[in-house]
Amino acid sequence: MNMEIRFPGGKKVEATYKGYTTLTDQPTHAGGNGSALEPFSLFLVSIGTCTGFYVLSFCQKHDIPTKDISLVLTTEQNDETHLITNITIDIKVPKEFPEQYKNAVIKAAESCAVKKQLDHPPQFTIHVI
Repeated sequence: MNMEIRFPGGKKVEATYKGYTTLTDQPTHAGGNGSALEPFSLFLVSIGTCTGFYVLSFCQKHDIPTKDISLVLTTEQNDETHLITNITIDIKVPKEFPEQYKNAVIKAAESCAVKKQLDHPPQFTIHVI
């Protein structure tokens, strides 16, 4: 499936994919209006929400209430390259969370399709047509 990328003005870039449009912008210090997340933040959001989906699905399958469950994604980056060197995801569970499921919910979180894709990065080919 193809994704279409357009430039609606300023530093904004929008992507239309599968019938949905996602807008990005740059922060004000980079010349944007800060009206939307920048693309790299969306990349991190995709990791967090994908992981969250697998945690949610695991809990739903095992009839574990999710009201008090959340995930916190923290990154560390190289000061020279500004590339992320580590991503930590903490799954915050209430004290009532069944002890026997703690390792299993971690395994479920590790099933995130975005994370798996990063383990086997695609090659990129870019053309001007």
